Amino acid sequence: MANENTENQETIKKIKDLIKDEKVAMLTTMSPEGKLLSRPMQTKEVEIDNEEIWFITEKDTEKYRDIEHNPAVNLAYAGKSYVSISGTAEFVQDEQKKKEYWNKIIEKVLNASADDPNVVLVKVTPGIAEYWESGLNVKTAKEFVKKMASSDSIEESNELKDTVYFDENK
Repeated sequence: MANENTENQETIKKIKDLIKDEKVAMLTTMSPEGKLLSRPMQTKEVEIDNEEIWFITEKDTEKYRDIEHNPAVNLAYAGKSYVSISGTAEFVQDEQKKKEYWNKIIEKVLNASADDPNVVLVKVTPGIAEYWESGLNVKTAKEFVKKMASSDSIEESNELKDTVYFDENK
């Protein structure tokens, strides 16, 4: 059990390292009609240790209504690697944190100020995350060759892919 927890902690650290430099996540929500919708969101902070990923949005948006209806969301990061995080979103009114995250880009995109009551923080609490390392070309090629020479499937014991369940740490 202790070994599993250590492996889980290492995977959580790996996920944090993979997304720390990715500024944009695709946030997927479900509409009240049951349609999945994705849109880019600028990541404001990644606190994987606290199991929190932060964004800023406005209340008069589809994503706000979607999250109010169903807080289950998915975040997808794509860059040097791919990370998918399923979790639960909630709205937070924290004026100090909002001002801390505020910048000129957000001001232009939202056409609002940090004091605007329509502006709200979105906190996503991860439930499960999965990553695929693709930016490490030599490692990726080595893993692929190893799988091709093996009787295992690509999915079995893949060193470039892992899954972490956040609630197992509690």
